[in-house]
Amino acid sequence: MSVNGKKVLHMDRNPYYGGESSSITPLEELYKRFNLPDSPPESMGRGRDWNVDLIPKFLMCFIDIRLVKMLLYTEVTRYLDFKVVEGSFVYKGGKIYKVPSTETEALASNLMGMFEKRRFRKFLVFVANFDENDPKTFEGVDPKTTTMKDVYKKFDLGQDVIDFTGHALALYRTDDYLDVPCLETINRIKLYSESLARYGKSPYLYPLYGLGELPQGFARLSAIYGGTYMLNKPVDEIVMEDGHVVGVKSEGEVARCKQLICDPSYIQDRVRKAGQVIRVICILSHPIKNTNDANSCQIIIPQNQVNRKSDIYVCMISYAHNVAAQGKYIAIVSTTVETSEPETEIEPALELLEPIDQKFVAISDLYEPTDDGTESQIFASRAYDATTHFETTCNDIKDIYKRMTGSDFDFENMKRKQNDVFGEDEQ
Repeated sequence: MSVNGKKVLHMDRNPYYGGESSSITPLEELYKRFNLPDSPPESMGRGRDWNVDLIPKFLMCFIDIRLVKMLLYTEVTRYLDFKVVEGSFVYKGGKIYKVPSTETEALASNLMGMFEKRRFRKFLVFVANFDENDPKTFEGVDPKTTTMKDVYKKFDLGQDVIDFTGHALALYRTDDYLDVPCLETINRIKLYSESLARYGKSPYLYPLYGLGELPQGFARLSAIYGGTYMLNKPVDEIVMEDGHVVGVKSEGEVARCKQLICDPSYIQDRVRKAGQVIRVICILSHPIKNTNDANSCQIIIPQNQVNRKSDIYVCMISYAHNVAAQGKYIAIVSTTVETSEPETEIEPALELLEPIDQKFVAISDLYEPTDDGTESQIFASRAYDATTHFETTCNDIKDIYKRMTGSDFDFENMKRKQNDVFGEDEQ
C-alpha cells in the first residue's frame, strides 16, 4: 500500500513486529509467553541466541511463487538472507522416508517395493514430459476432464504412493483434489521436481534469524515509501461513522483513516471461528532420526496414515539458521484440530522427535472475517492455518488487496514503481 502511494500508519499492540507470525527472542521471553514457571536451564545456552517462530512456515518456491514474486518485486529480499532446507520427508507406517521426486530417487527409495517403484517411475516420467500445450504428451489423459484419481489408476499406483504424491509432492491438505481434473496436480508435481533440481536438497527456503524477518523486511520497505510504524501502541477503539471506519483511538488520541487492515484479534465482533490449530514448539538437542542428521527438514504425515481428515506437519530448523543456540534444534508440529483432545492427535509426530528437551503447546482459534469489508472499509486477514507454506496466506493478501483497491495486485506495476525509487542499476 505504501508503494502504491497510500499514506500508511501501522499500529501494533506488541513491542515487536509481525504479530502472530513473529519470532520470539530472547528464549526467556518464550518461557514467559507460555507461562512456564522456570527460566531456561543453562544447557539452553544464551537466551539472545534464540529466535523462535510462533507460526512454522517454509518458503516453498514452487507453491509460494506469489510470495517469491512479492519478495522480489518489492525488493524485500534486500533485507533477507535465505538458506535451503536440507530435506523433505514423508511418514509411512510409523517411520519416515525421504520424499522421492525424481526417477533416480524413486528407484532407490525404501518407501516402495520393486514393482511399485517401476510404476511410480513411469508416472514421474509422464509428469516430467507432460506439456498442456502438446496433446502428444497426454498419453490418453485429458487434463481438463480426467480426474487425478483416474490418473493414479492408469499407472496402477497404490494408496501409500498416492498419499505421498498428493500430500508431500503436490502439497494438498486433503484428498479433495482426487475428484477434480488433474491439470493443476500434474503441474504442482512438475514444479516440485523442477524446484528441487534448481535448489538441490529441497525446494524449500528459510530466512536466517527466523520468519520474523519477513514482516520486518516489509516494514522497512514501507518506511522507505513514507510509512510510519508504532509498536507498543494499544488499540482502544475503532471509530465508525455511518457504518464506515474513520479512525482508530489509542491512548486518548484518534488517528483518522479511510481504510483499515487488521488481523482478527482487533475486531472480534466482525469475525467468526472457523476451527482450531494446535502447534507444539519442541526444543531438541539432536537432529530428527532417519533424516541423515539434517540441520533442517520438513516431515509430512499424510492424513490416511494416521486415520485423520487433515495432515500433520513438522518443520525443523536449528542453530545453522541463527535461530537456536549452538547444537540445538527447533521442531514445530502443527495440524488442524479434529477432536476434543488435540495433544493426542499430534502424538505420532512427537514420537518422531524424542527425546524432547522442552515443549511449548499452543491451541489457537482460526478466525475468518464475516464480511468482505467493502461497506465498512475494515479488511480483516484470516488467521494462519496449519500448513507449512504461504500459499493460503498469499491468496488472502491478494484477495484483501483486490477488495481494497478494486483491482488485482499487479507485480509488473510494482516493479516499475520500484525502479522509479531505486533505479534500474540497483535492481
